[in-house]
Amino acid sequence: MSQYSSGQFGMGQEPRRASIKGPIDYKNSEELRRLMTNNGKIQSRKRLGLSAKEQKQITQAIKRARHMAILPFTNATA
Repeated sequence: MSQYSSGQFGMGQEPRRASIKGPIDYKNSEELRRLMTNNGKIQSRKRLGLSAKEQKQITQAIKRARHMAILPFTNATA
């Protein structure tokens, strides 16, 4: 039995760690897409299991990629 409680977002649950390979770069669109939801939102630190520093770097890289039109602002089609 694990020391962590069961449940999707239960107290004491161990967060899954996002595997980030190498430095975070705004040109690596495939890696950045994995850190976003289907709607194009940036996933939270808790869900990704990142530190505050890593989350800021990812956020900055995603915003740069959006500005340079490498990533879309939303994935919604109308």
